[in-house]
Amino acid sequence: MVYKKRAPLALLAVLFLGASGPCRDLEAQGAYSFPSIDRLDPRDPVFKQYLSDVELARRVLFGQNQGREDPSEFLRIYAYTPEEGDDIFRLAARCNIPYAALATLNRIGHPGALKNPMLLPSVPGIFIPESPSNDLEQLLALSRSRGGGVIITVRGDSGPRRFLFFPGADFSPTERSYFLNPGFRFPLRSYRITSPFGMRPSPFTGRPQYHQGLDLAAPTGTEVYAAREGIVADLGTDPVYGNYIIIAHEDNWVSLYGHLSSFSTTLHSRVGKDTIIGKVGSTGQSTGPHLHFELRKNGTALDPSKLLFRN
Repeated sequence: MVYKKRAPLALLAVLFLGASGPCRDLEAQGAYSFPSIDRLDPRDPVFKQYLSDVELARRVLFGQNQGREDPSEFLRIYAYTPEEGDDIFRLAARCNIPYAALATLNRIGHPGALKNPMLLPSVPGIFIPESPSNDLEQLLALSRSRGGGVIITVRGDSGPRRFLFFPGADFSPTERSYFLNPGFRFPLRSYRITSPFGMRPSPFTGRPQYHQGLDLAAPTGTEVYAAREGIVADLGTDPVYGNYIIIAHEDNWVSLYGHLSSFSTTLHSRVGKDTIIGKVGSTGQSTGPHLHFELRKNGTALDPSKLLFRN
């Protein structure tokens, strides 16, 4: 069955939880719940049908009869298992679908992540999930809070997932920046680097010591932000780091924030790039108020100055 209902995002929670009106319901079929594409090659009959559906949707969206038909009525979803060397830009080019549609339907927050399988929509647009979780989804929901869109339910192997779908929409410049630049941001808005990564004389003994992070000087009480979205994996007090927070990120990345004066988050909380997690202090082994900040990949500390970009 296919149902649809348009509604402003301000009413989205009510509509999702208890709307009696209809919505667009995409039922699952095939090996991956949807028709499965083996190869992104027109000789593959399923991929050939997919390209035909995409072309039809584009004529509805951008053709001479634009506005006379509801593009969401032409939405079909296919499944494809990515091969080695695939990325979201290659998939978008081969499928003739903007990468924004692939990213938002599959709930991908940055270009380096692909799902297995990938869901391929036949209609370009933006899909905002019922419960936004990552930074990009929160931004998408906020920027489109004035309404519009079609509520759709995608029923797959993992159960029903509901989205607010905006046919024909694409990332705004800000949304595109969030998606294309998913790296770590400086955790302070204003700071002075007082000690770089690498070998240095210990401020306490004067002997050579390997410094595994950056020291960012700022007044006591300065707000500290999560450098990237993730989960608070550890939070406590250490003789060296003082009050510290450790956040686990995707792809085995971890960030550490030390010498805090106070905490503004809790253990196991999900945080985003704009989440305040604590305040600068001088707890533990510290010669003055500053933030000790580390980035670790697979347990190895790396130079944050080469991985951070400024807000």
